[in-house]
Amino acid sequence: MSQTSPLRYPDTSSQKVMTTRAWWLVVLNFVLPGSVQALAGNKRLGKIGLGATLVLVGFLLLTFLLGLLWPTAVFFLGTWGPTLFVGQIALFFYAILWAVLTLDTLRLIRVVKTGPRARWWVAGVTVVMMFFISGTAAYAATLTGSLNSALGKIFVAGPSQPPIDGQYNFLLLGGDAGEDRQGLRADTAQVVSINAETGAATIIGMPRDLQNIPFNEDSPMHTIYPDGYTQETGEYCTRWACLNTVYVAGELDHPDLYPDAAANGSSPGIEAMRDAAEAITGLQIQYYVLIDMQGLQNLIDSLGGVDITVEERIAIAEPETPEDQVGEWIEVGEQHMDGYHAMMFMRSRWSGTGDYDRMARQQQVQEALLRQMNPANVLSKFQEIAAAGTQVVKTDIPQSMLGYFVDLGLKTKKQPITHVELTPYYEPFPVDTEFPDYPGIQAYVNSILHPPAPTETPAQ
Repeated sequence: MSQTSPLRYPDTSSQKVMTTRAWWLVVLNFVLPGSVQALAGNKRLGKIGLGATLVLVGFLLLTFLLGLLWPTAVFFLGTWGPTLFVGQIALFFYAILWAVLTLDTLRLIRVVKTGPRARWWVAGVTVVMMFFISGTAAYAATLTGSLNSALGKIFVAGPSQPPIDGQYNFLLLGGDAGEDRQGLRADTAQVVSINAETGAATIIGMPRDLQNIPFNEDSPMHTIYPDGYTQETGEYCTRWACLNTVYVAGELDHPDLYPDAAANGSSPGIEAMRDAAEAITGLQIQYYVLIDMQGLQNLIDSLGGVDITVEERIAIAEPETPEDQVGEWIEVGEQHMDGYHAMMFMRSRWSGTGDYDRMARQQQVQEALLRQMNPANVLSKFQEIAAAGTQVVKTDIPQSMLGYFVDLGLKTKKQPITHVELTPYYEPFPVDTEFPDYPGIQAYVNSILHPPAPTETPAQ
């Protein structure tokens, strides 16, 4: 470079020249980190800065193009442990590099040689830019580490599974443990079936009082309950022998039936519930998700609450509490609920609201959370959400499948969800929970997931 270059060899006696040069260096450092050193400072440091910047720009462009052409691959890389680890290290590297380059830029500017009024502005803008750029990279590195840690705790290592008849089927359990009960009860049990191509979702709600639960012949539970899940006396389901206690039966009474459950990221109780759900719906279930109800309250709080349209006044009170003694109500209308009130909305058993009403409210909260979990609110509260997620969720979904399921979930979010409730009040297929017609249930579920093609009317 010529020694007459005003960037490398400025006229230091001219405040006007030095001020103009200072602003040029500030802009160059922001637009193309490393270029300041290449033009006016240590060329070796400039090469490192420019090289790192060009690598980053190339990576971002490649990611953008890959996202347009093959978004599943981007989601996979964004949820894969090794990629997240490398990304975290790279972000910390850029945070340090940009801080070094900015401080070196401030040195090369020679603030004392600029105009008196410009000095504070030049120095201030440079420092603010350093904290903005380096701080953003450092924060992104922290979030990446939190994401990697949370995903590693929640999801398992294992092979992916193909869809079955074009569907991915998930058993969704809402765990309800407490000091006043033995073990955990799956008070919420649903099968979520998602079309592997379109993302269309169907939620099949199974009431907790569904009786005489069958087990397929290949289920270990079939050896204990060949004629259905009943009390040892031969009586049909009672309060202590319904669908919601199958988990307890598998977990506490017959854990030996599922010796490999823990090694596969599951438990005997979960596997018993999976076998029950398969026999009820006729679907083969690839994965389960167990959500701790108390942890769900923390998750809702970490998201900043949830917006629910309340259609019927709900009392926060014990079932037999007289109306005039109810201390708090959830009123009809649009309500923004924190975790506690959302849980009470889902779980209230106060007079006039039965288990079937609870099922409907639970699905309402699920849909509201699905709608409201967008990149903006998740990113702004990411660390709290990640911490809550490790308390909320237990699953056997392999981490290698997350990219695919994220892409599928985005498709699901754009479509209406089909609800099937296996209750006496569901139309057009009411179910007698005391004497269920399980073959009929399986046929109905199949007709929903795989409706017959419309027949063409022959031309007259």
